[in-house]
Amino acid sequence: MKAMLVCPDQSLEWREVGEPVLHDGEVLIDIKCAACNRADILQRAGKYPSPVGCPEWMGLEVAGVVAETRSEKYKVGDRVCALLGGGGYAERVAVNAGMALPIPAGLSFEAAAAIPETFATAYLNLVSEAKIKAGDTVLIMAGASGLGTAAIQVAKHFGARVITTVGSDDKIEPLKKLGADIVVNRKTGDLGAIMDANPVDIALDCAAGSSFGENFLRMNHGGRWIIISTLAGEVSEINLRGVMKKGLRLIGSTLRSREPEEKYCILDSMRESLWGGFESGELAPVIYKVLPICEAERAHDIMNGDHVGKVVLMV
Repeated sequence: MKAMLVCPDQSLEWREVGEPVLHDGEVLIDIKCAACNRADILQRAGKYPSPVGCPEWMGLEVAGVVAETRSEKYKVGDRVCALLGGGGYAERVAVNAGMALPIPAGLSFEAAAAIPETFATAYLNLVSEAKIKAGDTVLIMAGASGLGTAAIQVAKHFGARVITTVGSDDKIEPLKKLGADIVVNRKTGDLGAIMDANPVDIALDCAAGSSFGENFLRMNHGGRWIIISTLAGEVSEINLRGVMKKGLRLIGSTLRSREPEEKYCILDSMRESLWGGFESGELAPVIYKVLPICEAERAHDIMNGDHVGKVVLMV
């Protein structure tokens, strides 16, 4: 089969690799689509390698058809999407059946490929970590990203009020149409003032950076601030007395590094909670562009630019 490999100069090449080896409890998926994530760009740069035992090439979420199975959970021909440790930029992948999910009725392969990593990350952090409830005010950084567009929908699904940030004014209306109540241009707006007027119960933060410490103290009593990446910087100053007085909680969280058994539970819970929303149309992955797998470099360039939603590769 073929897979997208990273060359020494970090260019990408679609070339022959060995076929996946299927083990007990696994399914072999003929991949139709793979969604791109920022982790793919980091992996391409040599900063975020696949976990031990996973293929070396990129790709954290796919959709396709079961071609072979050594699990009773799925049969040959089933349409599935799957969460991977790596290996999605390829023609086929073998994965534990617990990492696969049936594609919600009515969804295309392109849309389904954008669910497993993105919506699981939003669900894990808003539901499992932060214990979201109706009436909470949730701050979502970088709302126009693939994760951001998913997190806005998940938060609204559970009855929360959503504040989100963007990097340009042309992203404001698309995110309001997704359900965001307040959208702040981080370059021209004053997030601190917005938070003072609208105290936040939960924050989902992929940026962090120097302003984090000050904004952390603007949360409601008992607020939960979840950091999933540090794109704006890794260092910030925090007044710890303020943290104690408000009973604030800072949570560091990643999905990829969790044990497989925990991921199975996250995916099962997400399916139970969200699949009805996907099938009714209440929830829907936001797809910015679909490109052939041979244009993976272009897809990564788009992700480094100005866009709303996910970029998906068609195999």
